[in-house]
Amino acid sequence: MNRLFNYQWAICFSILISFMFCQSVFADSVQRAVKIIKPTHKSTVSNPVEICMEVYGLEVEPAKEGVRDGKGHHHLLVDVDIPASFGMAKALAKDSRYIHMGDGSACKTLTLSTGQHFVRTLFAKGNHVPYDPPVTDTIVINVK
Repeated sequence: MNRLFNYQWAICFSILISFMFCQSVFADSVQRAVKIIKPTHKSTVSNPVEICMEVYGLEVEPAKEGVRDGKGHHHLLVDVDIPASFGMAKALAKDSRYIHMGDGSACKTLTLSTGQHFVRTLFAKGNHVPYDPPVTDTIVINVK
């Protein structure tokens, strides 16, 4: 009887430890997301276009705050794909297609050419290096 009790206790303890381990491993990646809330996907807009984002499970802060897990700032990518996985360990470029929002803002006003555009947000740490896996959202808009 005592052996059976010890065996059952060992199984329960193992399950509890496994559950706690799985929670800590997956807690970080499940909750992080970003969404472009303005304009809406497939909308027709006029210039200037205001792009606004919300984050979930992350905190937006200026880049000058440095690299802190779970914190960072937005980048807008206009008509370009997110970097390939090997490029995710590097700071993002900065030009008219890679727009840094290192001030910690959630909205950016852009003037875009007439026609269809793919606008992506990519959340990155204070050093402008995106999270891996990427925390991103994409919309398609038509500028009239």
